[in-house]
Amino acid sequence: MLTTPSDKYKPHTPVKLSDRRWPDNTLTRAPRWLSTDLRDGNQALAEPMDAARKLKFWDLLLVCGFKEIEVAFPSASQTDFNFVRQLIEEQRIPGDVTIQVLTQAREDLIARTFESLQGAHRATVHLYNATAPVFREQVFRQSREEIVMLAVNAAKQIRRQCEEATGTEWVFQYSPETFCFTEAEFALEICEAVADVWDPSPQRPMIINLPATVEVSTPNVYADQIEHFCRHFSRRKQVCISVHTHNDRGTGIASAELALLAGAERVEGCLFGNGERTGNADLVTLALNLYTQGIAPQLDFSEMKKVVEIVEECNQLPVAPRHPYAGELVFTAFSGSHQDAIKKGFAARQHAPAPYWDVPYLPLDPADVGCSYEAVIRVNSQSGKSGAAWLLEQNHGLSLPRKLQQAFSQQVQHEADRAGKEMSQMAIWNLFRQRYGLVDQPALQLIEYTCTNQPGQETALLAEIRYEGKALKFGATGNGFLSAAITALCRSLKVEINIESYHEHTLGKHSDSRSVAYVCCENKKGERAWGVSIDSDITRASLQALLNAAGQFITA
Repeated sequence: MLTTPSDKYKPHTPVKLSDRRWPDNTLTRAPRWLSTDLRDGNQALAEPMDAARKLKFWDLLLVCGFKEIEVAFPSASQTDFNFVRQLIEEQRIPGDVTIQVLTQAREDLIARTFESLQGAHRATVHLYNATAPVFREQVFRQSREEIVMLAVNAAKQIRRQCEEATGTEWVFQYSPETFCFTEAEFALEICEAVADVWDPSPQRPMIINLPATVEVSTPNVYADQIEHFCRHFSRRKQVCISVHTHNDRGTGIASAELALLAGAERVEGCLFGNGERTGNADLVTLALNLYTQGIAPQLDFSEMKKVVEIVEECNQLPVAPRHPYAGELVFTAFSGSHQDAIKKGFAARQHAPAPYWDVPYLPLDPADVGCSYEAVIRVNSQSGKSGAAWLLEQNHGLSLPRKLQQAFSQQVQHEADRAGKEMSQMAIWNLFRQRYGLVDQPALQLIEYTCTNQPGQETALLAEIRYEGKALKFGATGNGFLSAAITALCRSLKVEINIESYHEHTLGKHSDSRSVAYVCCENKKGERAWGVSIDSDITRASLQALLNAAGQFITA
């Protein structure tokens, strides 16, 4: 890289618009959407889709709710031509869907395009030619006047052929390709000339598409260009202004959003941003950005995993794990502080349901796009106390006391550090069971017990446990059955411990639900050990949890 890039690269010259209005605008409704996955997206693939993959993608776009779909460049290849014919002849186009096809400003290509559209009930013919100085001077070597005449003559041919094919409802779209680095006054001039030919009206719809063919500036500059065009185009009320942004600077989505603020009404792009070079605007992200602001996007991504699977199959390209709203990890928190905040956010919603979604670190409810909450928190060595606790609560109904969360998180971190990788939900559960006595044969196992409690008297407990393969009977009295049990244990097994804390809760809402008990014991040195037990009998669960905690001191 150069130490002085200004010797080689010059900054883009922005349009002068000191009284711009778009920064004060707010998006309040969805734009018209056009998917160009089957055309622009397809041409960007190392191996373009065959007919079967194209049809699968076409069906997906219909399911997602697209009403305008650019399906092909029919004059560019026989494959594209045949695909358009297949859609029409097999009557695969719903009555409320408009197909769009692309053509360059050449007489033979336009004629071939109309040949492909015979019998279509409604179609958009998309004409484009490059207008920027670098293309006029280096690629076409034509003057401004010649570039305008090229577009005008093509528009005349398209209008004539549309008028001859009366069985189809025609829409005309013109794109001054490379609009974003075309002089503002020349972009207006050529679009005015083309619109004069078409003479747009409700009976003869026209779209003017203003593409950021290659991103050359920040999104605010592109928004200025769109607002400037909308202000000065004489037929503004008779046409639909569309944008088609690319992502060369990584701001294709932002450019499209700001363009909508500046007056655009329609957006072209691809699912997950596929397209030449760095890709087109990502329609999934754009739509769900609106959704999270309470605006119905008029597109349906409620089965996001299925959408991702089909797009990956058809494009033979992966969707990145961190891709907004759709990636495998976008709803996942590994960080301990993030996990704690998310866990508390879900708890708040459970205890006091609110009409609006407001959970830390989750701008979108994963359930709205068909994702389960299992992927929200995953555990590795970076995770804190809330990560493992969340998984145990979500998958097993355990609401761990805070101190137990802290103690178990240390066990999880130690195991994750030892293994050097993420711990699965099953691995966490197995570690919890082994650490706190939820196993078939714990060190101290309760066989049977009897407990009596007369009014005004202490509780009497008699119990039989199995310890080192032998049955051991003991009994004692206390203020409660746990007090009696700890007294009996200390006396029989010659250990000095006390109960530091006790918690319990049911695992369901029914009267016959099982209960879980958590007991923490402490010795004279201040060392603590937890035991956990699950049983339909809460007293039995509490006694076994005590044995599981005490057993850690006794076996030590």
